[in-house]
Amino acid sequence: MARAQPETPAEILAAAGRRFAVTGYKGTSLQDIAREVGVSKATVLYHFANKEALLGELMAPAIAALRELDDRFTGLRGTDAQRVAGEGFVDLSVHFRREIALLRGEFPNLLQHPAFASVHQISERLITALAGHSTRPAARVTALVVLAGIAETCGEFDDIADDELREALLGFIRRALETPQPTPPPSDSPTIEENI
Repeated sequence: MARAQPETPAEILAAAGRRFAVTGYKGTSLQDIAREVGVSKATVLYHFANKEALLGELMAPAIAALRELDDRFTGLRGTDAQRVAGEGFVDLSVHFRREIALLRGEFPNLLQHPAFASVHQISERLITALAGHSTRPAARVTALVVLAGIAETCGEFDDIADDELREALLGFIRRALETPQPTPPPSDSPTIEENI
């Protein structure tokens, strides 16, 4: 039975977040959200024009943080770009892990949503920064795996404390993105001077 008083937008948003986490964005209806809050669908629509508006509102803080991160690493190159982008993305992912979990499995489709209009471009710039602006395919592949792996991990391990998860992810980034140094010749190999 629906409550007599309309609920606040915050309560509706919280219910939408819970439903999206359980059945996914596509699998959740406005009626499901209304039922979760204990109000009519009309009450939900009074506060939010549609389901897309709910998603946009839920994701707005995370998207704003992603834009801020984009501003921080724009213009940096090499290891500076990798460090700022990597540490910033880990911090963002750990902080917004609940929101990331809502998107699991649906992210490619959700990129078409107006609320995510800038996310694809920022993701491309993030991959470029994590690759240290290298054009080598191996560097870009590694950067993409790092980016996707961090997001997936934050959505999966909700039982690990934020500080512990952050340190584990930063360690992973350092190992994955370190630039391999050339291997020196073995000490028993003749040097260039000895061959002359």
